[in-house]
Amino acid sequence: MNLAPEQIAVAIGAEILVEGGAGGPDRAAIASGEVAPGDLFFGLRGERRDGGEFAGAAIEAGAWGAVVGPAWRSHFLPDSEKTYDRNGWVFVVDDPLAALQALARTRRRQLGARVVGVTGSVGKTSVKDIARALLPGRVHANRENLNTEIGLPLTILEAPDDADSLVLEMAMRGTGQIAELAAIAEPEVAVITNVGPVHVELLGSVEAIAAAKAEAIAALPSGGTAVVPVEAGELEPFLGDAPRLLRFGAGGDVDAVEARVEDGITEALICTPAGSARFHFPFAERHNLANALAAIAAGVALGAPLEEMADRAASIGFSRFRGERLELGDGIVLVNDCYNANPVSMRAALDHLASLHGERRIAVLGEMAELGPGAPGFHREVGTHARAEGIDLLIGVGEPARDYEPDELVGAPEEAAELLASQLAPGDAVLVKGSRSAGLEAVAEALKELV
Repeated sequence: MNLAPEQIAVAIGAEILVEGGAGGPDRAAIASGEVAPGDLFFGLRGERRDGGEFAGAAIEAGAWGAVVGPAWRSHFLPDSEKTYDRNGWVFVVDDPLAALQALARTRRRQLGARVVGVTGSVGKTSVKDIARALLPGRVHANRENLNTEIGLPLTILEAPDDADSLVLEMAMRGTGQIAELAAIAEPEVAVITNVGPVHVELLGSVEAIAAAKAEAIAALPSGGTAVVPVEAGELEPFLGDAPRLLRFGAGGDVDAVEARVEDGITEALICTPAGSARFHFPFAERHNLANALAAIAAGVALGAPLEEMADRAASIGFSRFRGERLELGDGIVLVNDCYNANPVSMRAALDHLASLHGERRIAVLGEMAELGPGAPGFHREVGTHARAEGIDLLIGVGEPARDYEPDELVGAPEEAAELLASQLAPGDAVLVKGSRSAGLEAVAEALKELV
């Protein structure tokens, strides 16, 4: 992290209880079982256990130091009954999570990197993945799902000293969370991919979701830029607060014209306020073209050369379970998109399935979670959309999937895989999609063995 112990203590408002060896820590860690030599372990309070309980074991495992709450102070005093190896630094703070976040903010300022914050109901991980590929220089971004009040600071603390920019995905499950994350990341560009009925169960309405997402705009500095879709919907009332606004999509500041898809490659002329350039994207999905426009708009906001971004487009790759295309033999194509699902992303995935050149188009759909009392209606609308798009066979997985009014309903992912394996024919195109809680990644894994 390139931070000395004294700097860490000041940043997190800590008492240095025990002094350790020379130098500073390599990275932050929160799981004692995964601690490596050089780590600074944060003993976070959980619902059932307090991580401070494992701080001594972390130091014995080679951790550079540990940050603990006041309850664990006595465990590290010289007259303690514990027999911890005292070669590690021990910092005592009121709240280890607040300390982790404060240290990340200090590290972000020390790096001096440009920061793009990405949030939205759908597509934020894909926008992050695309921006990471397109932006010039050394780009650091969240790995896996480190996008929460814990994951985002860990991501910043993993950033290398020579990072030119940080692309930080920011998750939202309640009012105030985006504001909390933005206060840590301090983005100069805020990308809001869209606002839709995601987490309605937690916030109550799409309007409330828009207000929560708009916290990213409120956090921008005076020279910052908000990147939003042309059709901003419920987000529109908040856009007047943006210091600078870039809209992406048809008719917007960043738009794709002359777009065509051939052999899984999308070619388009991208027009921006900074000029135009022709891009060749390694994907065929229309929704990913929209995601690419959002990422390019972020690059334009940072002053990234458009031609350089175009040259880097071939290196775009997506996180696991997000539109993975698998070839199962006999011309059977499986689109594994089971990381998450909501009404917006589900319709986009079905639209892509309908565009594939297959003998039959088959959708295996699990529950869309956290939709609140309106969940049955949202599921029925998606089922209706699937039939309108000409999907030949709709298989529902789990009891909530009954509301899709599927052709076949099975109870578990394994049953869906067995049913598919018995019915698949050469040339079929299959979509597997549902919220992560539905566990549909098991369908794709099983099919690779069964087919």
